[in-house]
Amino acid sequence: MHLAHHHHPEPEEVDCLIRNAELRDEIEPYLDESISEINFRLLPTPMENRFLESMLAWERAPLVSIARWFEPTLALQPSCTLDDEQVHNRLWETIEKLFSKRIVLDFTDHLSDRDCYSLIRRNILPATIKRVDLPDNYIHWDCSAEDAEIPSAWLQYYATDQEREQWSLEEGRDPPARAVPPYPRALPTAPAIGA
Repeated sequence: MHLAHHHHPEPEEVDCLIRNAELRDEIEPYLDESISEINFRLLPTPMENRFLESMLAWERAPLVSIARWFEPTLALQPSCTLDDEQVHNRLWETIEKLFSKRIVLDFTDHLSDRDCYSLIRRNILPATIKRVDLPDNYIHWDCSAEDAEIPSAWLQYYATDQEREQWSLEEGRDPPARAVPPYPRALPTAPAIGA
C-alpha cells in the first residue's frame, strides 16, 4: 500500500499567499497592458509580493520636490556667498542628508566641490520626484548628465571601453578623449542588491 505524502503549507507560506492575494487586489486599479504582460507566476511568491509592494508604493507615492523631503525644507544658500571651506563642509553635510533619504549621487568626480554644491542646489533639490518610501529603494542621480560645461562628462570620465566603443558606433564619430576625473570622492552608495 502506497501512502501519499501531502504538503501542508507552513504558516509563513499561508501568510505569504494571503498577502499576495491582497496585493493583487490593491494593484488592480493601476494595471495596464505593460504590467499585465509580466508573468508573475514565474516568480516565487515572496519575490512577487516584494515586486507588487514596490509597484503599489510607486503608484501611491506623493510627487514632491526633493527639498521638501526634509523637515524643515532643505535649502542651500548660493555658493557665491560661501568660501571654499564652507562650500566643502556644506556639500558633505548635504550629501549625507540626501543619503539619509536614500538619494545617491553618481558620477561626481569631475565636479569641483563648488560645482557639485551648485548642481545639488540648482538641479537636485528643486526636482519633483515620487517619494517611494521603501527601505531598498534608492534614487541614483547621474551628475554627469547634469553638467552643461562638459556635455559628454560621462563618456569622457566614466564610460567603459565597451560603452565608448558602442557610443562611437552609434554616433559615427570618435568619443572625446578619456580623462581622469580631477576630484575623486568616496560618496555613500546604495547597498548591493541581495546584501
